[in-house]
Amino acid sequence: MAKRLFVTGTDTDVGKTHMGCALLSHLGRLGLKAAGLKPIASGGRIDAERLWRHSSLQLPLDSHNPFHFAPPIAPHLAAAEAGVALGVDEVLKRLEPWQRQEADWLLMEGAGGWRVPLNDNETFADLAKAWGGPVVLVVGMRLGCVNHALLTAEAIRSDGLELLGWVANRGLGEMDRLEDNLAYLKRHMGAPLLALAGQSPEPAAIEVDWKGC
Repeated sequence: MAKRLFVTGTDTDVGKTHMGCALLSHLGRLGLKAAGLKPIASGGRIDAERLWRHSSLQLPLDSHNPFHFAPPIAPHLAAAEAGVALGVDEVLKRLEPWQRQEADWLLMEGAGGWRVPLNDNETFADLAKAWGGPVVLVVGMRLGCVNHALLTAEAIRSDGLELLGWVANRGLGEMDRLEDNLAYLKRHMGAPLLALAGQSPEPAAIEVDWKGC
């Protein structure tokens, strides 16, 4: 059975897809069959298509991204406007084809941050718990990131999931005291730094410190 990983972020637009593609490229270089899934996307399918392209195991795009909405708004709002029932059970049912695939890793990317709603009663945190496996947290290195990163790491652990590691995305613009903030997070995250990304537009160029096992 494939191992599972959930990728979340400290906020929206912090580089989850970019870093998810880097992880997929890394697993591919290790000779492992890995697929990137973006089960819910709003604002188009660009992120889902990027994960699909960087997957060493591919099914049709709809299997990687079964729910997609055009408006660039919160997924639960976009789903409601489209008359679509969005929830943990619905998502996992649409991902059942992956249970029949001989994959080494299935990487699922969330949307926005850890507590983004799926509906009035469920969030992406509930989806991550049902999906199983550890979590990788993408930290966008910008003002406020220390608070966001530590609170998200605390929430992941309080929900009973393992924080496998975190990645730091420096590609969001200049940040004062970048190295000081990185050093603080390294001391306090309680999980290893798996990758440190800069301005490179190519995820395969990002060095990932993870054996994939």
